[in-house]
Amino acid sequence: MTTLKHRTVSAALLEEIRRRVLDGSYPAGSQLRQDMLAEEFGVSRIPVREALFQLEAEGFVRISPHKGATVAALSIAELEEAFELRALLEPRLLRHSAPHLTEADYARIEAVLADYSRALDARDTARWGELNTVLHLALYARAGKPRTAALVASLLQECDRYTRLQLSTEPASLQRADTEHRELVRLCRAGQLREAGLLLKAHVEHVGRALAVFLREQGKLSA
Repeated sequence: MTTLKHRTVSAALLEEIRRRVLDGSYPAGSQLRQDMLAEEFGVSRIPVREALFQLEAEGFVRISPHKGATVAALSIAELEEAFELRALLEPRLLRHSAPHLTEADYARIEAVLADYSRALDARDTARWGELNTVLHLALYARAGKPRTAALVASLLQECDRYTRLQLSTEPASLQRADTEHRELVRLCRAGQLREAGLLLKAHVEHVGRALAVFLREQGKLSA
């Protein structure tokens, strides 16, 4: 029971610290001291340490013997690699999943698209990031490739940090993504899997290129 409690607390800390990194409350380079976080959240250092190790695995945090945990800098190389991996893996997942999606799956996907439209109207980029991840993973839910799906889920979380910076100043990108998402779902429903895979690959690659250009111009990325 003690182990289960620590895991539950660690998961909650993980989600909250990740959220603060994503919304800029903890900017790149900020030190995340275990003792201060433990005091703030009213927990021991053990779940804090576990959460920080997981955030390091996700690319949000860097841990070194001398500096401890710090929020990872945004990196051009890591951005490009993350989107390259997504462009390779996500069409593969879609190809295996789409033929097996049920009406119940599509009902859930349509509900996510409706929520996305509301987030678009409200210009709620934080909510959009969450829904984008949910939508993509819902499309891959029937792939039967759990290890690949777990890797893609981690990549989507990592990419969310970059996209929020762009979308906070370029809301038109949200509209394009909404249009492409809806077309992707339509193609899957119609059984046009080759076309769906090509659209998904182009969609991911375009976002990656646009983000790299935007963030270089803003001077927000390290080499």
